[in-house]
Amino acid sequence: MPSLNLNKRQYLELEKIGVGAFAPLDGFMGEADFQAVVDRMRLASGEVFSLPVVLDVAEAFADSVQIGTNVSLLFDGGVVGELEVVSAYTCSKPDVSLRIYGTSDLAHPGVAHFHRMQTHFLGGRVNLLRRVGFEYSAFELTPVETRDRFASLGWETIAGFQTRNVPHRAHEYLQRTALEVCDGLFVQPLVGYKKRGDYNPLAIIAGYTALFEHFFPPSRVVLGVLSTAMRYAGPREAVFHAIIRRNYGCTHFIVGRDHAGVGGYYGKYDAHDLTRTLDGELGIEILRLSGPFYCRRCDGIATEKTCRHIEDHPDETHQISGTDMRTLLAGQGAPAPELMRPEVVAAVSGMPLFVEDDD
Repeated sequence: MPSLNLNKRQYLELEKIGVGAFAPLDGFMGEADFQAVVDRMRLASGEVFSLPVVLDVAEAFADSVQIGTNVSLLFDGGVVGELEVVSAYTCSKPDVSLRIYGTSDLAHPGVAHFHRMQTHFLGGRVNLLRRVGFEYSAFELTPVETRDRFASLGWETIAGFQTRNVPHRAHEYLQRTALEVCDGLFVQPLVGYKKRGDYNPLAIIAGYTALFEHFFPPSRVVLGVLSTAMRYAGPREAVFHAIIRRNYGCTHFIVGRDHAGVGGYYGKYDAHDLTRTLDGELGIEILRLSGPFYCRRCDGIATEKTCRHIEDHPDETHQISGTDMRTLLAGQGAPAPELMRPEVVAAVSGMPLFVEDDD
């Protein structure tokens, strides 16, 4: 049986398929599914799926593998799975990037990462044989485990929250809003591949642990990380994140301002617009919430739906973003208490805060 050594990103994709996080996928996408997802945001079967999940390989390896062959998948010094090859193919990366990310600009971190992948793809059903532990693995739950946890807590409605940041007050506002309409909140920080300058996984975990210990009812929140790559695909990734949280047992999913966006590539509420076109097809209800900010005149966190001063006195408002908070934490001072809880700042103080490499 031929064998293939996986890198960490590829292994994590295998693992997410194997545990059911990417259902209905049971393997890496073949060419028909890949093309359907790129063109229509649907699998070849017609089911909504917004981003490719592929196994990239060198052209020589793709040419050497016969369709119908099983490939042994290796990582961390041993066999972690098998792939039954049903498809081998390639694509025009600039064209696919434009369809997926809305741009082919290599300054976009998702586009750049896609272009760094190898040229060919193998598709087929996978069998996950062994899971590998990482520094954050104790904080990761499978879809079976989260559904069991939610049931044990008596939750019938669960709001899922995607983040790649240490918690700030704007995100806390969204989470509290969701708890007003749902039995429980599942915060699932993404801790797989991220771009240089994003938060270190352990800093995110420490920040949320502090937030929950000090401020949220323990019977109404669950924290569990998601080890998969950040794609920075904006609206399409919002749909992808919603599908994943559906698979983990969430009934609702929070989509806020510029979900999964980066730079100025996407409109502030493009993800709201795209998810609205798919209402009734995702198997999860989207909570489309406005982006919160701090208003001095209101003396608290507000949104454009609840505060007049964003129009009348914009100088009295302070937008709270992950980028801004990262900049403040990277400097000599700490974010003001109205922007980030002092308990959260203290929890991450002295830790390595940021990802240093893009891969």
